[in-house]
Amino acid sequence: MVPVPSQPPAPSQPPAPSQPPAQPSRTALVRRARRIGRKLAELYPDAHCELDFRSPLELLIATILSAQCTDRRVNQVTPLLFARYRTAADYAAADREELEKLIMPTGFYRAKAASIIGLGQALCDRFGGEVPASLGDLVTLPGVGRKTANVVLGNAFGIPGLTVDTHFGRLARRFHWTAEQDPEKVERDVGALFPRSEWTVLSHRLIWHGRRVCHSRRPACGACGVGTLCPSYGMGPTDPVVAARLVKAGPFS
Repeated sequence: MVPVPSQPPAPSQPPAPSQPPAQPSRTALVRRARRIGRKLAELYPDAHCELDFRSPLELLIATILSAQCTDRRVNQVTPLLFARYRTAADYAAADREELEKLIMPTGFYRAKAASIIGLGQALCDRFGGEVPASLGDLVTLPGVGRKTANVVLGNAFGIPGLTVDTHFGRLARRFHWTAEQDPEKVERDVGALFPRSEWTVLSHRLIWHGRRVCHSRRPACGACGVGTLCPSYGMGPTDPVVAARLVKAGPFS
């Protein structure tokens, strides 16, 4: 019997390329973002600015002092500061050494003192000693960027603004509201997901949640009230008992 020649093996097929996970539609992204926003509103119905102030000028000064400093520490410093300096003209004419001594506990006191004196001079020279209620004007002042300007607009003037600090940016990325690192781009992306009227209080709620639960290194995922909606759930401990130990109690002022 003549042996039948064996058939050569069929050429192997290359593996099918893996498909990237489907990205949510714009509508789905907005819906999930607003569901998270509503849940945060339930969790933090009293969320507010944790800096103590009685006027736009006081809030502007307190926000400048809060850079690289806790709100609690700023609130310990400002009663004496605000009693000593009541107007923009007072800050413009301040003795630098005296001002530095008063604000020293907030850190970076030399740079902050220079900004505050320059701020007082600019307010007197260009705005009649009053804090302007315009983002474009505020960011021209010494020591004032978009974050500080939005804090003042939203909380002293009732003009909606998003306060993109480190907490806000971190949570916005974890919620997949943005992939950006630049605060102005984060502000743009998040602002497109929510009605403008909600911007200021949304900022407070994100900051409160970031300070209390969604920490930078070990978020308390298992104790998170928005965990079921969060696309980053599991970055931190999911065991409820372990996670509960990570939750920090407020207030932080």
